[in-house]
Amino acid sequence: MLDKNRILSKLDELDSYLSELGSIMPKSYEEYVVSVEKRRACERVLHILIECVIDVCALIVKGLRLGLPAEEEDLFEKLEREEIISKEMKEKLKLMRGFRNILVHRYAGVDDELVFESLGNINDFKEFRKEVGLFLRKIEEYP
Repeated sequence: MLDKNRILSKLDELDSYLSELGSIMPKSYEEYVVSVEKRRACERVLHILIECVIDVCALIVKGLRLGLPAEEEDLFEKLEREEIISKEMKEKLKLMRGFRNILVHRYAGVDDELVFESLGNINDFKEFRKEVGLFLRKIEEYP
């Protein structure tokens, strides 16, 4: 059974982290690189945002009993197959997951330019929230 309250709680968390990122996000790359604290804060909030998105995906897949995913990318495939997210969003989520792995595991160090560039993709999180919100409203209308 789909736990809408938990999903909505995670989406509220997502909103909170988006707001937090908005408040610390530098206006320029130069501003970003001069402050280690700002760089690390941005990296961490991006990491948490991506984890939050993956958590929402997992809650939906589990709640709808769409099968056990072999790995996180399967979550996105299952949601796209069920038309819960768009194909474009599925691709963005795959990129987010890969970026999260870079942040967490520090593969070849973290490229400051890549992180700063990723800050410009903040609308992807908002679009994800919108797609999930539309899905939740749809299932409310048709129990």
